[in-house]
Amino acid sequence: MKYRRLGKTELEVSVIGIGTWQFGGEWGIQFDQKDVDSILDKGQELGINLIDTAECYGDHLSESLIGDYLSRRKREDWIVATKFGHHFHERFTRTDVFGAKEVLEQLDKSLKALRTDYIDVYQFHSGPDAVFDNDELWTVLDKQKQAGKIRHLGTSIGNNDNLHQTDASTKVGSEVIQVVYNRLDRVPEQRVFPSCERQDLGVFARVPLASGYLSGKYKPGAVFDSTDVRHRHDPEATRRKLEEVERIAQTEVPEGVDMAQWALAWCLRHPAVTAVIPGCKNPAQVEANAAAVQL
Repeated sequence: MKYRRLGKTELEVSVIGIGTWQFGGEWGIQFDQKDVDSILDKGQELGINLIDTAECYGDHLSESLIGDYLSRRKREDWIVATKFGHHFHERFTRTDVFGAKEVLEQLDKSLKALRTDYIDVYQFHSGPDAVFDNDELWTVLDKQKQAGKIRHLGTSIGNNDNLHQTDASTKVGSEVIQVVYNRLDRVPEQRVFPSCERQDLGVFARVPLASGYLSGKYKPGAVFDSTDVRHRHDPEATRRKLEEVERIAQTEVPEGVDMAQWALAWCLRHPAVTAVIPGCKNPAQVEANAAAVQL
């Protein structure tokens, strides 16, 4: 495994992390504790130390599965990043919760679910600028930092060209940007990444495999189950993406190289990117993701 400094946080994170939206049951598979234990154990065996989750991957469900695991392992071995701002009601249904008082309640629920007394990176989760520009919210969060419940603040921008929230990071005390970035979506290279580099912000590249489309496993016309979030994607847009993936596979991926590993390594080539946080369904996928560091 390789490690990079997460911007001004000074945390040393593995360049491959473990994304855990799937643990909340919206990617066509239900995970039990044994499944989660095997995935995280394999990650640790391979030198991965970064877990990214959120309060709304299930109603704190993903956090709870991770918390059960952490309660039986060394908490200090892991850098845990979670998020705030949404309340999960049922599969694919959430409401926004960005008020300062409500976020404090969310924080306590996340700490309880994760069975920890601190969160390494606590991220504003894809909210609009109107709720981001709330001094009371950031003041309250700063007090939680002073109290030791949060080590560092971050911002998971919803629109991957959101320069407003990125540029405001230093002002509000956010030290990490999480953003969609992959070979099919290079928008952050234009404005967001230069801003991150100017401010010395850590960068988590989410959806580095473009929702799995860059794994090379799916062909144009692929159909996804109603329990899989991808069934909500526009079919025509998905078809075009998968056609582009076929072209990339033929013209850019070296012969004999696994496409998913190539796609992760492609993201990590950009100097602004600290780590990628792909999802994974089993230990074998964790191992395959980790192997991208060799590229």
